[in-house]
Amino acid sequence: MQPINLTSALAAGKDLVAKVQTASGVDVKACYQCGKCSAGCPVAFAMDYTPRQVMRMLQLGLAEETIKSRAIWLCAQCETCSARCPRSLEPAKVMEALRIEAKRAGFEADDEIATFNEKFLRSVASNGRVFEAGLIVGYNMATVQPLKDAGVAPSMLAKGKLKLFPSKIRGRDVINRMFTKAEKMEADNK
Repeated sequence: MQPINLTSALAAGKDLVAKVQTASGVDVKACYQCGKCSAGCPVAFAMDYTPRQVMRMLQLGLAEETIKSRAIWLCAQCETCSARCPRSLEPAKVMEALRIEAKRAGFEADDEIATFNEKFLRSVASNGRVFEAGLIVGYNMATVQPLKDAGVAPSMLAKGKLKLFPSKIRGRDVINRMFTKAEKMEADNK
């Protein structure tokens, strides 16, 4: 591993940090690294960098490393990090701004994450909410691991934690309008 020259990193990353701060409304320099965001993050275990580390990387100007990380794509936008932040900095907004900047720089989520996101959004668009069994089966089939979660299905079904058929919510037309608007916004940003 090569040592990182932080002086040049701060200068090089200044532009990205400014864009992220403008887009998110969050002053990343105000983060004092308490770690509460990472302690509460439900997907931190799967990230290459925790939310606290992402904030620190931005403070240090490590722009390229930050937008190339898997963490920004794995963020579930649950806002647990934002709710726990004693400085009210909203790391979830920073993650979203980083995804936007990563796309602009030509970086995308890896295939596994992109497949999960596509299956998740397709389920929400179709039903107005996530149909968990359909999401699991669709994702596992797309990633060529059809029996990956088959062992847990019987106990989840027995406990009523997993439904065999999707339930559709009322007001799906509102959800469809949101998807249409988001797709238009994404097309306009390209």
